Amino acid sequence: MRFILSILAALALIALPAAAATTKQTPATAAEVTLSFAPLVKETAPAVVNVYAQQIVAQREMGLFGDPFFRQFFGNDGSFGRPRERVQNSLGSGVIVDASGLIVTNNHVVKGGTNIRVVLADKREFEAQLLLTDERTDLAVLKIDAGEEELPALALGDSDDLEVGDLVLAIGNPFGVGQTVTSGIVSALARTDVGITDYQFFIQTDAAINPGNSGGALIDMAGELVGINTAIFSRSGGSIGIGFAIPANMVKTVVLSAETGKVVKRPWLGADFQDVTAEIAESIGFARPEGALVVKLVPQGPLAKAGLKRGDVILAFNGRTVENARELRYRAATAAVGGKAVIEFQRGSNRREAAVALVAAPESVAREETKIAGKNPLAGAVAANLSPAVADELGLRSDATGVAVTAIEKGPAQRFFRKGDVLLEINGTAITSVSVLQDVLAADEGYWRIAIRRGGRVLTLAVGG
Repeated sequence: MRFILSILAALALIALPAAAATTKQTPATAAEVTLSFAPLVKETAPAVVNVYAQQIVAQREMGLFGDPFFRQFFGNDGSFGRPRERVQNSLGSGVIVDASGLIVTNNHVVKGGTNIRVVLADKREFEAQLLLTDERTDLAVLKIDAGEEELPALALGDSDDLEVGDLVLAIGNPFGVGQTVTSGIVSALARTDVGITDYQFFIQTDAAINPGNSGGALIDMAGELVGINTAIFSRSGGSIGIGFAIPANMVKTVVLSAETGKVVKRPWLGADFQDVTAEIAESIGFARPEGALVVKLVPQGPLAKAGLKRGDVILAFNGRTVENARELRYRAATAAVGGKAVIEFQRGSNRREAAVALVAAPESVAREETKIAGKNPLAGAVAANLSPAVADELGLRSDATGVAVTAIEKGPAQRFFRKGDVLLEINGTAITSVSVLQDVLAADEGYWRIAIRRGGRVLTLAVGG
């Protein structure tokens, strides 16, 4: 019984006075155990919305008239076997972050949507305009027009202030049953092996999150938005107490980009990093594994200009400790382009500081982004010349050059290639630019031997002949 009361006591923090909540005190009396989350829910839930997106997808004719054998008897006037259009619906949640109608949700909720609608907590429906999508963070920003009305909105909190054990509420629309509130704690911070987005630095919570919660709010006891609920770890499809949210500090950068009407631009450090392992830590005299090891620098890149060298270990970014390479990428991504950041790093036995310019990755060569057509294995792929900007967008090495696949659309390329593949050679010719690629493909030799770099491996594909 004492154990149960302890749990209930922890859940009662929401109704504590502001000063007590700030110091995160445990309820001291039995009366405090009976307090409720209800006041906080009433204040915050109206800012959480449902997001519905429709996508028109092609579906090949099935059954009798989809079979080429039967079409030869019934004729083919263009109707049999032609892809039929089917409406596919997706359901998620969203959070109003500005009273003017600015809403944040997950990119995967609205991706490919042709008709996006938002339903407020009071059941009113609005057509939504898609302002910005950012696939790398799995975030999207919508806008609805409620006239002169000021809509309920949640303030974006500082997710870096969260601690493991802090109480949080998750608000969303799981399984389409309607708005639902669940409670829990912050189970872990800085989860980096989730595999959902490019910038992996998630808040983990045991507050129940289920399908339909995507894009919903994770709020703290001050009623501020500290995360956007994004994914769960589950073998059954339902919650087992392991949910992940994108930190609010990452959300801020995407919202700011949407408000200024620009694409998301993040600071570029001009270097490649790796984690400091236990073996590396021992070899360089560290007491434990920590920091991001500089393994490669782009000449004249921001870190090189600031005086860093290969072998330096970055330990802090603007006063925040850096435990590994992914955390460094996150810290840089949540900083605004412009101005400078203070980097603390270790070189040999000396701890040093450097001021690093926060600039976007340069577009040093024209992209010449081109969709490949014709009868070749690359048909349907979109290719572009590599520059630091393109390499950064694709998560490639900072010094990558040549031609990369930036997107895959319908066509043979779907079978062979992936976004981020770097084309090295086709039929013995080095692919140094998009124009060279087009010339090689125009030869149409009927046989294709293609070498690509995917991740850290070089793969060879042979087609035709």
